[in-house]
Amino acid sequence: MCGIVGVVNYKEDLSSGHGIIGKMTKALTRRGPDETGVFVEKHCNLGHRRLSIIDLENGKQPMSVKIDEITYTIVYNGQLYNTKELRETLLQNGFEFNGHSDTEVLLKSYIFYGKDVCQHLNGIFAFAVWNSKTEEIFIARDHFGIKPLYYSIIENNLMFASEVKAILEHPKSKPILDKTGIAELFGIGPSHTPGSSPFKGIYELEPAHFMVYNRNGLQKHEYWKLETKEHTDDFETTCETVRFLLKDSIERQLVSDVPICCLLSGGLDSSIITAYASKYYKEKYGRKLSTFSVDYVDQDKNFVKSDFQPNSDNYYIDLMVKEFDTDHHKIVLDTPALYETLEDAMIARDFPGMADVDSSYLLFFKEVKKHAKVTLSGECSDEIFGGYPWYFRKDSLESNTFPWSLAISERQNLLNPEITKSVNLKEYIDTQYQKSLQKVEFLPTDSQINQLQRKLNYLTSNWFMQTLLDRTDRMSMYNGFEVRVPFCDVRIVEYVWNIPWEMKAYKGREKGLLRHAMKDVLPDEIVNRKKSPYPKTHNPNYTKVVKEALSKIMQDKKAPINGLLNRNYILDIIETEGKAFTRPWFGQLMTGPQLMAYLCQVNMWLEKYHPELEI
Repeated sequence: MCGIVGVVNYKEDLSSGHGIIGKMTKALTRRGPDETGVFVEKHCNLGHRRLSIIDLENGKQPMSVKIDEITYTIVYNGQLYNTKELRETLLQNGFEFNGHSDTEVLLKSYIFYGKDVCQHLNGIFAFAVWNSKTEEIFIARDHFGIKPLYYSIIENNLMFASEVKAILEHPKSKPILDKTGIAELFGIGPSHTPGSSPFKGIYELEPAHFMVYNRNGLQKHEYWKLETKEHTDDFETTCETVRFLLKDSIERQLVSDVPICCLLSGGLDSSIITAYASKYYKEKYGRKLSTFSVDYVDQDKNFVKSDFQPNSDNYYIDLMVKEFDTDHHKIVLDTPALYETLEDAMIARDFPGMADVDSSYLLFFKEVKKHAKVTLSGECSDEIFGGYPWYFRKDSLESNTFPWSLAISERQNLLNPEITKSVNLKEYIDTQYQKSLQKVEFLPTDSQINQLQRKLNYLTSNWFMQTLLDRTDRMSMYNGFEVRVPFCDVRIVEYVWNIPWEMKAYKGREKGLLRHAMKDVLPDEIVNRKKSPYPKTHNPNYTKVVKEALSKIMQDKKAPINGLLNRNYILDIIETEGKAFTRPWFGQLMTGPQLMAYLCQVNMWLEKYHPELEI
């Protein structure tokens, strides 16, 4: 796991570009605290920051290989889970290896397969390969965008990086916030439209895409998408297949040359990973698996039950620890730190994010990093197996918009009336929603409920899941810490996509099929536990802190966010502690306190990045 950066320019000589590429690379130090490296040629500069996980000595980057008088150079962020199979194929075709790093395997796989390489990869990745003979660069991102990659083309410079902050270090790049950026921040945020960023001219390479840049310009291609086809397995065969794929994915992702652990909330998803991982660890290494959970000071006293968060985690965590004999650590966070870390969380993303849901993750990973460098997380199960409440709620199913973000009129009210004359959030949201739905493929035999659930599954996987994956990557890598997500294995996603909803929601329950598949793997209480999301703080002191912070911003006439907001409406939000939004304004966790914290983050972002307004 690392940070990558690059500049390609065919009009200028970049041979003396050590200073610029060095500065851009340095911006990614937190992603890769262990080592740094740069590669400089006339028309290409590459930079790399390394978090050493596998083959600590031979995995250094940028890595170059010369074959048939052609030099190929790679910078790579990620982890391959089918390295063994790839290596065997390459050995059979005459390739030799200097070490056992997946970086070397990936580079030689590209040399062997060319632009079709991504179709042979199972893993999480963002990488670039420079061909010194053709002076062409190939850049690719994994199937689900688990690893980030941004790019921009300015004055003949193609600039790309793991994070936007590195692109902004280039002297030709400058931050600009235009109407689209405002619509992203206040209409879509803290999610984002795939391929976009709030900064004008800085784009995201979409998941499952690669791009080629040469003297003819930039060409972008989609190398994979979900294939809709008949599911022919019966229910028990389906459960057996899901069990096999999950076990295999988890065990593949436990490969590491440094300490590894698991996150454990006591929910179904993290418990599945812990069950398989703990057994694997005892059989292979003869020791206990380390597990970690997060909680908050006075959480039991302040916890408020809701449809979205029906119970707290501690009882179920203790049950799992006893059942699977793990070496468990409970990380307890305090309220002041959640607010104090909002700015760091924003900087980690380069954008306003999920407020204290982000900052708590950042603080959590900071503590876990003291014990291990790598962890496995249950992220992505809810999107893939149908675990969210909106898969079952009538208002969400019939909303004709993103079901995790129903408060569209309230979002519009956030904006300064002058800005609303040229920025119509509902129109923007509707456009992105309809564009996304056009990509969903159906079968003639799909029932009405299956069609509806395919739509929801596609939207949730391509929008909401991406927001959570962004959160996981940025908050972990800000601490030089790697998080792997076994549920997001491409084989699992492809298989589960075509399971009929009647099977997936077995007995009318969220993740019903997954629960049934795990009934002999986990304790009954875990299998039957109602879904409960990542825990947020319920401490009223947090609400008090963010309320005071937003009030202070609104009183400061120089605060940059004031020009964007509807002052009277914001004052109402402060007065009612966010109850002007009668339901979560994003997802399940982001209610009034998180809305106020998000607005604080927007102001922090404007102050930190100083984007030029272009409205």
